[in-house]
Amino acid sequence: MQSRLIQQLEYISRSAAATRRLGRRLAAYLRPGDVICLVGDLGAGKTTFVQGLAAGLGVRDLATSPTFVLVHEYHGRIPLFHLDLYRLSGDLTEVGLDDILGGDAAVVVEWAERMPGLLCETGLEIAFDFDATRATGRRIVVRAAGERGQQVLSQLEQERDARPCD
Repeated sequence: MQSRLIQQLEYISRSAAATRRLGRRLAAYLRPGDVICLVGDLGAGKTTFVQGLAAGLGVRDLATSPTFVLVHEYHGRIPLFHLDLYRLSGDLTEVGLDDILGGDAAVVVEWAERMPGLLCETGLEIAFDFDATRATGRRIVVRAAGERGQQVLSQLEQERDARPCD
């Protein structure tokens, strides 16, 4: 029996807590070398999602946006590098991207659209949009890139079917 390929999953988050819960759920499936690219407007929930992701990996510190320093490193079940490309003025060598990618850590990148095609050839791309039907709502679309992204997306779908997110 061949498994069905999933292109994307869509979530509606009605609160910051729900966005963090989605990050926590995804953390359960992460392993070293995974790359997650986050795209969306300012205030759409990217850093809030990373807070949940880090907590789900067992990170004790609250994840904060690395906008001014470009990268934060957190230590949990697996290491997590959190990059923010919003203020990036040069190329990614200034943040040591070659050393970060493909290593023993998971990598999550805010404002990944500033480097299209480079980062998310495998893994996941997660888009955050304001939900026009609710003042505090967010539409979160998780897309798979490559085989590893497809594996994680399938795991998320199975969990969502078993335990819907609010």
